[in-house]
Amino acid sequence: MRRLVEARARHLGFCDVQVTRPEAVPELPGRLAAWLGEGAHGTMDWMQDRADQRASPKTLWPGVRSIIVLATNYGPETDPLDLLARKDRGAIAAYAQRRDYHDVVKGRLKELGGYLSAKGDVRVKVFCDTAPVMEKPLAAAAGLGWQGKHTVLLSRRHGNWLLLGAIYTSAELEPDAPEPDRCGSCRACLDVCPTNAFPAPYRLDARRCISYLTIEHAGPIAPEFRRAIGNRVFGCDDCLAICPWNKFAHAARDARMAADPAFDAPPLAELADLDDAAFRTRFAGTPVKRTGRDRFLRNVLIAVGNSGDPALAASAVRNLGDASAIVRGMAVWACGALLGPAACRPLYERHGLGETDPDVLAEWRALLDPPEET
Repeated sequence: MRRLVEARARHLGFCDVQVTRPEAVPELPGRLAAWLGEGAHGTMDWMQDRADQRASPKTLWPGVRSIIVLATNYGPETDPLDLLARKDRGAIAAYAQRRDYHDVVKGRLKELGGYLSAKGDVRVKVFCDTAPVMEKPLAAAAGLGWQGKHTVLLSRRHGNWLLLGAIYTSAELEPDAPEPDRCGSCRACLDVCPTNAFPAPYRLDARRCISYLTIEHAGPIAPEFRRAIGNRVFGCDDCLAICPWNKFAHAARDARMAADPAFDAPPLAELADLDDAAFRTRFAGTPVKRTGRDRFLRNVLIAVGNSGDPALAASAVRNLGDASAIVRGMAVWACGALLGPAACRPLYERHGLGETDPDVLAEWRALLDPPEET
């Protein structure tokens, strides 16, 4: 059965498939509890919800005997780091420049699970990033690769451009041996992080991570991180792209996982003008849509402020009157970054005097009445 499952998985488009046992990561409950206890998950309360099931596959489903972990390659055509110098363009994380992987991968997992069930008295449960399952530690235990110092799964065959999914099954399948850690003394992923989100190797503080800040975080982004965000409008690939193991990676060849050229370096001026309907149309079927127009515009306006391009100031000014407070607040910051306080005083008289939102008012105060340096 094992060989049939592997053959079927590759036929469906998975680039790698390995097997582990539900008890293969005994240290996981302690590691997860420590990370949550530090508050390093930020506002991702769903990480804390059902943490017992997340840390123990048997708690999630007592009937599981084997876990099939599968990988899908989404390697980009070009180096994402090259885009960071194009300040008038938005940088979207490579995984989000294509159809939402939840739709593609979960459909394939369900098909593979159905195939497995049809081979005998076998029960299965399919998971893809939306259930309390720790895919990366399970993938490492199954030998798909190892978790690098940036906590992402690394593969000798595919680099770190992998999307993971898991099938819990009642079948007894021969487990694979875990892959040893091959990071050695390299710390490229740690040193490249613009916001110092790694307090130590193998530890991520999501509260400082640009991917978390631009995707999961719902409120205004703290001023200390805004300059570091640069032109990243959805996610960040820096710690992935810098990894030397990517010399073995290759661009995704799967047509259903192909990147859309429209999401490769879109002009900030276009993105800053998106209303809700235009946002939904432009990003339909992609991971970007899940963040919503207001949070996305928040990110875009930070990138506008970081562009250093006075021609983009008009985009910021137009958003000073937006219906969303989170957009207005970042528009204030972008105007200040591009025009300076003196030029923004007339804008305050037009847009700020009637403002009632405390976060937006705080942005105006920080711009027009900054605290004195001591």
